[in-house]
Amino acid sequence: MKKGSSMNTHIGKITIDREVVGMYAGSVAVECFGIVGMAGVNVKDGLVKLLKMDSITRGIVVKMENNKLVLDFHVIVAYGVSILAVADNLVSNVKYKVEEFTGIEVAKVNVFVEGVRAID
Repeated sequence: MKKGSSMNTHIGKITIDREVVGMYAGSVAVECFGIVGMAGVNVKDGLVKLLKMDSITRGIVVKMENNKLVLDFHVIVAYGVSILAVADNLVSNVKYKVEEFTGIEVAKVNVFVEGVRAID
């Protein structure tokens, strides 16, 4: 998937930009219990920072494999929550809502926990 994913319908071709899918998926993710926000990782020095809503897509990678979406989330979770429960909730919510929004099957949702923060 270069710029976006395309599907042909009886009325024509629909193309959805990766950025649109990423923004929607990110907004779903940050609404999930236990997610503090998306993480931006500086490869050069290894620092992780909490991304603001306007740059949320930097913490998400959207790929297309065999006409199905693969989403990678780099997240920061709340201190004291079960990471397994939070990740499971994130995967199921994102998979359901992104499939409903785009009409494209989500094959995988990979969750990378980049940090833990106390909620203010």
